[in-house]
Amino acid sequence: MAGQADNRAPYAKIAAHYMELITSGQLQPGSLLPSIKNLSEEWRVSTATVEKALRKLRAEGLVRGIHGIGTEVLDQPAPMSSGSQRQDRGRRTGSSWGAGERSDSHQAAVVPAPAEVAQALDIEVGSDVVRRSRVYRDRHGIVAHSTSWIPARYGKLIPQLAASERLTGGTSLQLIAQATGHPISHRIDTASARRLTPEYARLLELDADNPVAEPVVVMTAKFVDSEGNTVEYGVDLGGPGRTWRTESEVTR
Repeated sequence: MAGQADNRAPYAKIAAHYMELITSGQLQPGSLLPSIKNLSEEWRVSTATVEKALRKLRAEGLVRGIHGIGTEVLDQPAPMSSGSQRQDRGRRTGSSWGAGERSDSHQAAVVPAPAEVAQALDIEVGSDVVRRSRVYRDRHGIVAHSTSWIPARYGKLIPQLAASERLTGGTSLQLIAQATGHPISHRIDTASARRLTPEYARLLELDADNPVAEPVVVMTAKFVDSEGNTVEYGVDLGGPGRTWRTESEVTR
C-alpha cells in the first residue's frame, strides 16, 4: 500500500523515476537524460548501478543510447498491463495506474452474466453479476479498456462495487478479501490476439467503419480465494499499437 518503505534495488528506483518522467511527458521525446557521471553523483551510486538502470529503460523501449551524445528519450506508447499486473501494482502502491496513466469512464451495473463470464465465474448463464469498467489512458491515448466481472453476492456485501465511480479503501479484490476474510490464493491469466470486432471498436473509441489492421491484445485474469471461490474475472483490451510485456528475475 502507499506509504510502505521502498525496498527496491537502487537501479530499479532510478529506472522507475525516469520511467515516470518519460511516460508522464515531463521528459519529452528527443530530450537527453543526464550523463552517467551526473546520475551517479546525484543518486550517490556507482556508475555500474546507473548503467543497469539505463539498460532497464532501454529494455522498456523508453530510451536509446547514442554514441558520443548520451541517452535519448524515445516516443513510444507504453505497454498495457494485465489485470494481474494491475492488482500487484495496487497491492504495492495503492493504485492500479501505471506510470503516466490515469483512468476515467468508470461505470458499474448489475447485469446478466454472458456465457464467457458465467463459465469463468462458475455460475449459471444469465445470473446477476457486477460489471465494472474503466478506461486507462496516457499521453498517447487509450492504453486499455478494462472490465471486471464480480458475482452479485459480493456487490450486496460491498455496495460500492456497483457504484459508477472509482473505488475507495482498496481494489475490488482487497475489499472482497476484507469483507469475507478469505484472501486471494491464486489467479489464472491468459493472453491472446483477437480481431477487432465492432464491440471492441466501441470500447476502444475507434471508428468501426475504418478498423485498424493489427489485432487487439486481450488479457484475462481469474482470481480465486482461499476457499476456492472465483471472486472476479477481468478482461483487458489493449489500445491500438499497445503490446504486453512481463519481466521476472532469472536465478541460476
